[in-house]
Amino acid sequence: MKTATIDLNADAGESDGAWTLGNDAALFPFLTSVNVTCGFHAGDPLTLMKTITQAQQHGLGIGAHPSSPALPGSGRRLLEASPDQVSADVLYQVSALGGMCRTAGVPLRHVKAHGALSTRAWTHAPTAAALARATSDFDLLLPLVVLPATLLESEARRLERPVIPETFPEHASDGRPAPRSMPGPSIHGPQEAARRALMLVKEGRVEAIGGGFFEFQLDTLCLHGDNPEAVPIAHAVRAAPEVSGVQVQPFAIPEVHV
Repeated sequence: MKTATIDLNADAGESDGAWTLGNDAALFPFLTSVNVTCGFHAGDPLTLMKTITQAQQHGLGIGAHPSSPALPGSGRRLLEASPDQVSADVLYQVSALGGMCRTAGVPLRHVKAHGALSTRAWTHAPTAAALARATSDFDLLLPLVVLPATLLESEARRLERPVIPETFPEHASDGRPAPRSMPGPSIHGPQEAARRALMLVKEGRVEAIGGGFFEFQLDTLCLHGDNPEAVPIAHAVRAAPEVSGVQVQPFAIPEVHV
């Protein structure tokens, strides 16, 4: 067995009162952590505060979900920005959500980048370093949730920042979100998503498109609330590890020397 415990996370608060991307109320009972939008790609202050309160009621670990400043397109458009701009944008968003968490009496436990900011940091070292630096500037011990084997993971580790490796059981590529333009990037069947989740947790690997396997060392699995089958998938993915004797709980914060 690769891990005795696993965390389940999803993005939350992605609403501005007029529209909602996910279904927080239905998903929260199956999760152990949430990544709360910080207003740059979705959400508004009242929505964020309500989301923090709701997550607190479910006993979920709360993280900040910063984005590029791109409300049109929900943060999925790539915006060119200097490392200093990326760092300032991320620090601003994390500080805002961290302040709201402090007011609510709950800790901010992690940072996970959203959309194009995240995918840019997978392959662009200056963006990855800026994201890691901004997280560290806010709190030296605050971990970054990262996709394994990316520049974001390597830059965070180079800067000796704590990391939480994750992957995506309901995506049919190599464990990372497949391009939305790709035919069939998401798995909509709850049992198939649960099977892949259990393989990741128990074996530390998952099948890749075209054959073979990708291996992962991970602490959390991310579920997407905008999947049409999000709620039954979350139910199935939550149940599969528990039935196999794996504890589903918020990830432990890694120890680092500062």
